Amino acid sequence: MFKKINHNKDKKIKVAITHGDFNGISYEVIIKTLSDNRLLEMFTPVVYGLPKVMGFFRKSLNIKEFNYHTITRPEKTVDQKVNIINVGDDAEVKIEPGNSSAEAGKMAFKALEKSTNDLKDKKVDILVTAPINKFNIHSEAFPFHGHTEYLTEKFKTSQSLMLMVSGSLRVATVTNHIPVSEISRQLTPDLIMEKLKILHQSLRKDFLIDMPKIAVLGLNPHAGDNGLIGTEEKDFIEDVITQANEQKMLVFGPYPADGLFGSGNYKKFDAVLGMYHDQALTPFKVLAGETGVNYTAGLPIVRTSPDHGTAYDIAGKFIASTGSFRNAIYLALDIYKNRKKWDEMNKNPLTVSADSNQNRSRSQLDD
Repeated sequence: MFKKINHNKDKKIKVAITHGDFNGISYEVIIKTLSDNRLLEMFTPVVYGLPKVMGFFRKSLNIKEFNYHTITRPEKTVDQKVNIINVGDDAEVKIEPGNSSAEAGKMAFKALEKSTNDLKDKKVDILVTAPINKFNIHSEAFPFHGHTEYLTEKFKTSQSLMLMVSGSLRVATVTNHIPVSEISRQLTPDLIMEKLKILHQSLRKDFLIDMPKIAVLGLNPHAGDNGLIGTEEKDFIEDVITQANEQKMLVFGPYPADGLFGSGNYKKFDAVLGMYHDQALTPFKVLAGETGVNYTAGLPIVRTSPDHGTAYDIAGKFIASTGSFRNAIYLALDIYKNRKKWDEMNKNPLTVSADSNQNRSRSQLDD
């Protein structure tokens, strides 16, 4: 009797990489990162961008060992090479490092649209997005505040979660890109509970943490000081935490943001859920430095990005760090593999170990 051979067992993971705003630092960090040929042993990169712009920045960076292969669709990828799909036509584009342009925004959207369509069709496995300029990409086709909102709608998900990751530090937000004046109006018990459920499930499925501990921040300074500085904590945040515990989630708080991060007590938890963008991202970026990654939890696909923006102020100076972008790739690979483990574990829980320390790709290659 012959044993059936699984020809897909060693199939390379295809990582779709969007070029973002080509006048920022995206091509610099993409080229610097992928010029390390060791990464090509781990996955097959498919850059959605502009070959002529890639050539311009490769020449400017003077990285002679970096070679790329232009293809028309993901089925044509070549292993051990950097593949690039042209999302524009052959017309010349004006490259102005450090400046915003409508053309750069248009090309950023084309790359995002093409890559997400291929991701939906399972032609690529993972999406890593380089930074966009939220102003120049905005149009009738892209009426969103950022990648997170676009992908949430694209993949027909009612809610997703912005989860910032740097090693064991994980910080999420209930509300995303909205004005500060809108936060208290949009913050509801149902929304907090929904975000908690997404975070809890992501920690289990994407990070393979069996019983994750989650800290919840209060909305107001000092977490309201028992109602003296605001009542949202007493009115509903505490009740949501109680309900979460009744649903067998290990959720604690609400904590004052400054106290939790300033004391180092955030280290006692597997993740922290903040109420709004700056409350969560400011301490995260201070603690993570150039290693942070933005992960969109709650989607049926895996998408990560570096936690920095277009960095116009240093674009064209070729001094950008690759740490965040490289870690975005590593984390995406880890989560993709962990999800496969999770699915396998739930099919046969007696034979698969949920070891959250496995598949740590980022530890294999330090920046």
